[in-house]
Amino acid sequence: MTQRLQIPGLQVFERGWLSANNILFTDPDSATLVDSGYVTHQAQTLALVQNVLNGRSLDRLVNTHLHSDHCGGNHALQAHYPQLETHIPPGEAKAVSSWDLASLNYEATGQLCPPFKFDDVLHAGQVLRLASLDWQVHAAPGHDPHSVILFEPRHKILISADALWANGFGVVFPELEGVDAFHEVAETLDLIESLKPLWVIPGHGAVFDNADEALGVARKKLDGFIQSPQKHARYGAKVLLKYKLLELAQVETSAFMAWARGVPFLKTLHQTHAAQMPVQEWLQDLLLDLERSKALAFQDKLIVNL
Repeated sequence: MTQRLQIPGLQVFERGWLSANNILFTDPDSATLVDSGYVTHQAQTLALVQNVLNGRSLDRLVNTHLHSDHCGGNHALQAHYPQLETHIPPGEAKAVSSWDLASLNYEATGQLCPPFKFDDVLHAGQVLRLASLDWQVHAAPGHDPHSVILFEPRHKILISADALWANGFGVVFPELEGVDAFHEVAETLDLIESLKPLWVIPGHGAVFDNADEALGVARKKLDGFIQSPQKHARYGAKVLLKYKLLELAQVETSAFMAWARGVPFLKTLHQTHAAQMPVQEWLQDLLLDLERSKALAFQDKLIVNL
């Protein structure tokens, strides 16, 4: 990147992989946060917001989708800002209203997310006024069937959530459940290309200005997954394991294996794609892959996140 994205009233908190990036918008009328990170980082999320707002209230919270790394801080923000209005994608409204953990997939992925409420839903075609600019809401299914992305046409800025990163896109979770969704990823990438963004604020990683290059990387990765769904399933399984390690930092190997054996998504992936191997052996093989890629280390009886 040769320059930095500088828009008055727009600030990006680049968080890493456990917590999705947060985008804070301020203008004379309101202050809005897009996505709130993972629950174990909720105190840091609140501190980042408070530091910028400097005593001003946060008025609105917008979630691009309801994976735990994008909405795990909702509860804490709502508790601190009682008048906060929360807007979520419409497909999740019923599940959030009844806090249906099965539909929300937090138990299925072995992740944590405290209950939160919402005040309104987002719709494709809607325009949000953020930092004195008009942001279009677009449906972006694939990684998550209910995900949305936000596009500001004047400066051609895209908030892509997990639909596009500099090095690909997020795990296609419907595919892990046996639901065809690779075509939705392709359609969302086509949508992004049609918008011709000059800047992309991804769900994870730094802001970037080479959308065409990122789209090429994403399409190549998608083609590989389409050719070998088993490759995607293995990738998804390793992501679930690594994500939990990001949360725990370190854990006894026996306890981690017991946790993994109980995660519904991992059980399904094993039964569907690796039933010929005992589950313990399959999990060990995945962990060894992560060790080889320097994503973790085995130390005595511990697994340590790297």
